[in-house]
Amino acid sequence: MGQTVDFCGLSFPMAEPGRRQKPIVCPTLFAALVALSLAGCRKAQPVVVPEVFRVKFETSQGDIVVEAARAWAPHGVDRFHELVRKRYFDQGRFFRVVKGFVAQFGVHRDFNIHETWRQLFIVDDPPKEKNLRGTLAFAKSGPNTRATEIFINLVDNPKLDSDNFVPFAKVVEGMDVVDRLYSGYGEMRPEGKEIDPGRVEEEANEYLVPRFPKLDYIKRAVFVE
Repeated sequence: MGQTVDFCGLSFPMAEPGRRQKPIVCPTLFAALVALSLAGCRKAQPVVVPEVFRVKFETSQGDIVVEAARAWAPHGVDRFHELVRKRYFDQGRFFRVVKGFVAQFGVHRDFNIHETWRQLFIVDDPPKEKNLRGTLAFAKSGPNTRATEIFINLVDNPKLDSDNFVPFAKVVEGMDVVDRLYSGYGEMRPEGKEIDPGRVEEEANEYLVPRFPKLDYIKRAVFVE
C-alpha cells in the first residue's frame, strides 16, 4: 500500500519509488479539491459587532424590535449579537412574565444546548443606563454570571439599578406587544406556585411547552437590515 500525504484534512496518495502509478484524479479535479481544502483551512474571520444594531423578535403576540448599543454595555451587547447569530432564542418561551416587573426569556429550546451555554459566563459591564421601562438586561446570580437569559423591564425598576443589572438595549417598536405577553402563571417558585425555575433550566421546552401552553414564545429573532 502506498503512502499518503495529508493536506488540510485531505489525503493524497504518494508515488512509490521505482513504481509507476496510474493517475487517481484528473488535474482539474485535483485543483478543485486543493482550492476547497485551502478555503476550509483559512481561519474564520472574526465577527465585528456593530456599535448599534437592531433585532426583530417575531413572537406569538407580534413583533418586537430592540436596539442594542455597545456604548451601553459592550460585553453584554457582544454576547447578545452572538446569541442572535446562533438563533439561540428561536422557539424559546417567555417563561417568567410578572406584571409590573419583567418579562424574561433566553433559555434555549434544547436543554442540552442550554446546559452548555448557561455556564459560558461573560464579565460584568459597568452600569451606564438605568433599568427603565422597555430596556433589556441580562439576568445574573452574582458577579460575572451573565450568560443567555435576558429580561425586558415592564416598568421603571430602580431596585435593579442598585443590584447592578446592566441594560444593554431598549425596545424601539412593539412595547405594546411586550405588554400583551402572557403573565397568568405569575412569578416562579418559591414566590409563585406554578413554574419551577430549576426544571426550566434543566429541561427547557420539554418541561415548559406541555405544562404551560399559554406561555408566549419567540418564533425567531433576526437582525434588522
